[in-house]
Amino acid sequence: MDPDAVAKAFVEHYYRTFDGNRAALGGLYQDASMLTFEGDKIQGAAAIVAKLTSLPFQQCAHAISTVDCQPSGPAGGVLVFVSGSLQLAGESHTLKFSQMFHLMPTPQGSFYVLNDIFRLNYA
Repeated sequence: MDPDAVAKAFVEHYYRTFDGNRAALGGLYQDASMLTFEGDKIQGAAAIVAKLTSLPFQQCAHAISTVDCQPSGPAGGVLVFVSGSLQLAGESHTLKFSQMFHLMPTPQGSFYVLNDIFRLNYA
């Protein structure tokens, strides 16, 4: 397994799906998955999707600046750290963000998100 290839493919898929159809992100999470969104902790795929689909905007576009990754532990996990900007529909300014994912392998050979931490960067 090449962690860089996993991270690149995951990041492209995640943000393309988030920007196009947030409800479809549910397949990337499991019951044990946890999202920390701006300090708010949410556990389980259904609750995470409910949170993401209830955000107060309908459309957005992510522009990724950096993707860093590391292999994580003997189980074959991958840590992925993303920074970039977020453009909300109808807004003239962009918002900077950072997001960390801990991806874990599935028996089927793909990956799911065990941990997801998102923060807007105000500076």
